[in-house]
Amino acid sequence: MALDPEQQQPISSVSRESSGEISPEREPLIKENHVPENYSVVAAILPFLFPALGGLLYGYEIGATSCATISLQEPMTLLSYYAVPFSAVAFIKWNFMTSGSLYGALFGSIVAFTIADVIGRRKELILAALLYLVGALVTALAPTYSVLIIGRVIYGVSVGLAMHAAPMYIAETAPSPIRGQLVSLKEFFIVLGMVGGYGIGSLTVNVHSGWRYMYATSVPLAVIMGIGMWWLPASPRWLLLRVIQGKGNVENQREAAIKSLCCLRGPAFVDSAAEQVNEILAELTFVGEDKEVTFGELFQGKCLKALIIGGGLVLFQQLIMTGVAVVVIDRLGRRPLLLGGVGGMRLTSCCCSCTAALCGLLPEIFPLKLRGRGLSLAVLVNFGANALVTFAFSPLKELLGAGILFCGFGVICVLSLVFIFFIVPETKGLTLEEIEAKCL
Repeated sequence: MALDPEQQQPISSVSRESSGEISPEREPLIKENHVPENYSVVAAILPFLFPALGGLLYGYEIGATSCATISLQEPMTLLSYYAVPFSAVAFIKWNFMTSGSLYGALFGSIVAFTIADVIGRRKELILAALLYLVGALVTALAPTYSVLIIGRVIYGVSVGLAMHAAPMYIAETAPSPIRGQLVSLKEFFIVLGMVGGYGIGSLTVNVHSGWRYMYATSVPLAVIMGIGMWWLPASPRWLLLRVIQGKGNVENQREAAIKSLCCLRGPAFVDSAAEQVNEILAELTFVGEDKEVTFGELFQGKCLKALIIGGGLVLFQQLIMTGVAVVVIDRLGRRPLLLGGVGGMRLTSCCCSCTAALCGLLPEIFPLKLRGRGLSLAVLVNFGANALVTFAFSPLKELLGAGILFCGFGVICVLSLVFIFFIVPETKGLTLEEIEAKCL
C-alpha cells in the first residue's frame, strides 16, 4: 500500500551535527550489533520490478527507434521526404528525430536535481511513468514532424527521471545481501527492453505507419509502472532523512518508515522492523545526515569524493564503450565481427559485467543527503557523455583517423583502471550507512 505522510511540525529531538565525520566511539554502531536483515525474496520482487520497468521502457525506446527510422522513410510518412535528396536541413531534422529522447533525458536529469529530495523516489517514478505514457501517446499519434519531436523529448525527460530514481529506490529498499544483485539486474531490464523494441520493430517495420505501433506498444508498460509505483510505499530511508532534517513529525514519519519496511521485506520482517528503523535513524544521525547540503557543499569533503567516484566511473564507461562502438562497426564491417562472434560475446560479457557493477555502485556511493542531487549529476554526465561521443567521434574519426582514436581509447582504458584501483571503494556486504561511514 502507498504511504505518503504529510509534512508536519519540525523536530528537535534528533542530534544536530554537520561535520559528517565518524568519531571513534561511534564506529562500533556502524561495525557490529546489527539487527539481522530478515526478508522475503518474494516480497522483494515487486519493489524491484516496478522501478525496473523504467529501465525496460528506456531500452525499448532504443530498440524501437532503430526500426522506426526505417519505417519513417516509407512514402507518405512524416520523414519520407528527408531521405532523398540529402541536405544539411534533412540531417538536422533526422538527428532530432533519432536523438530527441537523449535531449529530453539531459533535461530530465536537470529536473531530477531540483525535485528528487523534495518529492521522494516513489513520486519521481510515478511522474516518470506518467511522462512515459504521455510521450509514447504523443509520438504514436503525432500528425506532424514538430509534434513527433515534442513526443520524443517528453519521453526522454521520463528516461532521465527513471534512470535517476529507479536505482535509488531499489538500493534504498532492497535488503543488503541482495542489494547489488537487484540494482545490477535493472541493467538486464534495459537490455531486455532493447530486444523487445527490436522484436516489435521487426514485426511492424513493413506495416504502413508501423512506427506508430512501435511507440504505442510502450503505453501498457507505462501504465503498469505507474500503478505499481502508486501501490508501493515510499523509501524508508527518504522518510527517515526528512525526520532527522526536521521536515516531518517524528512519530508519524517513523511509523510510516516501519510500515514501509514491513511492506517491502514481507512478514518475516515484522518483528524486527521497529528496531531496524531505530538503527538506521541512529546511523544516519551519526554519519552527519541531519543537515541539508547547500549547492557549494556538494563539491566539498565526502560529497566531493562521491561525485568524483560517480562522475568518473560514468564518464570512463561512456567514453570507452560508446566510442568503440562508433568506430569499430563501420571500420571492420559486419562479416568480420560475425566471424569473431565468440570473442565478441566474451567481450560483451565483460562490458555487461562492467556496466552492471557501475550501476550497482552509483546509488550506493552517494551519502543519503546527497544521493538525490549527486546521482542526478552522474546521470547528467552519463547522457551528456553519450551525446558528446555520438556527435563528436565521427568527425574526429574523419579528422584524426581510426588509429589515433584507438590509441586514445587505450589511454582512457588505462586511466580508468588506475582510477578504479586507487579511488573506487568496495561496498560488498555493507549497508548504505556503513558505506557512507567507511568508504567516504
